[in-house]
Amino acid sequence: MTTSLPGPGVARVHGAVLTGIHAEIIEVQATVAVGAPGFAIIGVPGDGTCQMRDRVRAAVLNSGLAWPSGGVSVSLGSSSLFRRGCGLDLPIAVAVLAAAGTVPAGPATGRVFAAELGLDGRLRPVRGIVPVLTAAAAGGHVTGVIAPQNTPEAAMLPGTTIVPSQSLGQVAAWLRGEHLARVAFPPPPPGDAPEPVQHSYPGLAALGVSPVVRQVLEVSAAGGHHLWLTGPREADVPALAAGLVVTLLPDLTGQEAAEVTAIYSAAGLLGPGRARIRRPPLRVPDHRATIAAVTGGGAGLQPGEAALAHGGVLCLDDAPGFERAVLRTLAQPLGGGEIVLARGGAIARFPARFILVTGMRPCPCGADDGCTCTPLQTRRYRDRVTGPLGAWIPLRAAVDRPGRTHVPGGQPGQDTDALSAARVAEARNRMGHRLSGTPWRRNGDIPRHELARTHPPAGDGQAVIDHAIDLGLTGNLGARHITAVAWTLADLAGGSRPGAAECAQALAFWTGAAR
Repeated sequence: MTTSLPGPGVARVHGAVLTGIHAEIIEVQATVAVGAPGFAIIGVPGDGTCQMRDRVRAAVLNSGLAWPSGGVSVSLGSSSLFRRGCGLDLPIAVAVLAAAGTVPAGPATGRVFAAELGLDGRLRPVRGIVPVLTAAAAGGHVTGVIAPQNTPEAAMLPGTTIVPSQSLGQVAAWLRGEHLARVAFPPPPPGDAPEPVQHSYPGLAALGVSPVVRQVLEVSAAGGHHLWLTGPREADVPALAAGLVVTLLPDLTGQEAAEVTAIYSAAGLLGPGRARIRRPPLRVPDHRATIAAVTGGGAGLQPGEAALAHGGVLCLDDAPGFERAVLRTLAQPLGGGEIVLARGGAIARFPARFILVTGMRPCPCGADDGCTCTPLQTRRYRDRVTGPLGAWIPLRAAVDRPGRTHVPGGQPGQDTDALSAARVAEARNRMGHRLSGTPWRRNGDIPRHELARTHPPAGDGQAVIDHAIDLGLTGNLGARHITAVAWTLADLAGGSRPGAAECAQALAFWTGAAR
């Protein structure tokens, strides 16, 4: 938004600053003083000032617009804020042109400008246009001037109007009154939900999973519990994780869809056909992934794999192959459901509530027959995962290698995947009804103290857990996980409260003894 101040040659333009997935609308002030030529930008830390200054000046000149002959000063507000990666080039250029009188101030009122400028004056897309336009609408700025490549992302924000512009010259002409097409996105009709992103992954029936593995996956999907799968080298854990996403997990809720879409927008991963994310995401990072790749960081505090898996599944195939320090960093999202990054005086928070699926072999060699690994080697191999992550994973099961088919449950001709998805949906409905009025939606989200206070199992079920503690099979944290899984088993079975059978089954999952 551009308005003239009482003094001549001073203008204000509104742009946006992106920190994580949260945008802040800021005021860009520009003034042109009589005197020696110069160009100063106040409020950008480090070497970002020189790069931004050179891009803006070159874009103005190469667009055929006159650069002010006096001293140009631009202020972006407090320098304590992170001023990178959110398209401040365009608002700076518009503010300078308005302060110099090259373009009028009035037509830009109520607009937010967000785009990077090329040296030739063309507008380039920026990351995070979804949170930028969301913050703009919340601040009363219902129109955004953006690069055409960001239009698919803007389309998922109903009630907003955008002005996609090819170049700074087009923006200047529009401010002078020339026609420039606007694209308005009206609110969708009630009940009109966008189509979910289609996946090409196989379902669980195509993978021939055993009844125990199918039950473990159902429990994981219904209650949001983390999963540890052990199998030979040929066991395809990523395929099982994909089957979990495609077959069992329901569509994202409205809030989850908004958060996931904002995360992918901030990461620059949205585009044509990906502007609306309604299905849970699946992320399978390589075992060579660094801490920054998993947790996020870099220029502009971009989200990492943990945040990109929000609302879906993070699969770590061959988990012992990951650096131990990388596995330790997952304790933050597993415990608190978010990733917190601090860089350059800015703090970014990314929601990161996902189902963790870890895969590993029974021993370092992973051979079914002829294994030569010693017990010490096997224990050290498993400790690479159990040390940093074991306390957070309540479901543990063995996976057969491909080719071993299993007889599906149910009657002949029945769709076993459809039956499993229906059981998960019914269990989630029971959880939702029981947890209504609380901050939690799934049994796996309930903290330990709340489980003990308001969700204890039946007396005989609690006796099973207490006996396991006495035998040293679990501790207090493990007892919390066992209780939560027992509630999910009861929800899947249609029970009102877990008893001895559910608690014993949950204990078997915790120890990996389920058969």
